[in-house]
Amino acid sequence: MRRLSCLLGLCGVLSIMPAHGAPAPRTVHAVASFTVLADVVAHVGGTHVTVTSLVPPDGDPHEFEPAPNDARVLRQADIVFMSGEGLESWFGRLAHAAGYHGTPVIVSRGISLHIPPGGGQAEADPHVWNDVANVIIWANNIRDALIAIDPADADSFRASAATYVSQLETLDHDIRTRIDTIPAERRRILTSHDAFGYFGRAYGVTFLAPQGFSTETEASAGDVARLITQIRANNVATYFMENATDPRLVQQVAHATGAAPGGELYAEALSPPTGPAPDYITMMRHNTDLMLAAMRPH
Repeated sequence: MRRLSCLLGLCGVLSIMPAHGAPAPRTVHAVASFTVLADVVAHVGGTHVTVTSLVPPDGDPHEFEPAPNDARVLRQADIVFMSGEGLESWFGRLAHAAGYHGTPVIVSRGISLHIPPGGGQAEADPHVWNDVANVIIWANNIRDALIAIDPADADSFRASAATYVSQLETLDHDIRTRIDTIPAERRRILTSHDAFGYFGRAYGVTFLAPQGFSTETEASAGDVARLITQIRANNVATYFMENATDPRLVQQVAHATGAAPGGELYAEALSPPTGPAPDYITMMRHNTDLMLAAMRPH
């Protein structure tokens, strides 16, 4: 009887052990370069992934200065996600300081890049997420990268990605439908820097800005003078701040043209959790609401 009990106990232990060779589920420690991307990774990863954003809420991903703690976070990451296209110019310095020798996942691969015609900027616009269709590409790239590193949770990643993509498709349709109600000649917006090119290309809005793609660049006096002339010619009556940029230049342009403030747009950083743009979908709806209010005939 004692031998039978021992055998039954051993069978019980063996029955709860995973089959030989089957990958065990895990918690993936992911790092994303900035908050917008971190939010998308969190939605696709679900409960199997923890995500840390290197650039904090309301932080500028162009001018981010990594701290020693960021090097520690990077060293401990199982997987690192970046948008790419020159957005994270600081990442090389951080990787060197951290001794990080991995290969980040560039989530913008496969996106049709935007280069404004005749704009004097030869490089591609890095702000791909301001077109919702591009974030659907992000979500699928993130899903595939997470499956590669954690195949045991592949079904969960596929399900989470499918649910999130469905939400993004609804968001994209809603933005298009609402902007279609605005006459084409009124779809003009003045903002701090050239971060909304993908939004403009996708949804038919013209954006005017004193600065180029990066907040690290400075607008010349000639650039500002030409912009003021353009704003007056197009009767742009409203200007917008951005949460992660210096407002003084756009305020100078607004003062010269008589444009009135229209609120704060979230171009490349989420707000803190208690703010108006704590996640990507809410950010896009917030921005669209403000733009529509400015573009509607009064």
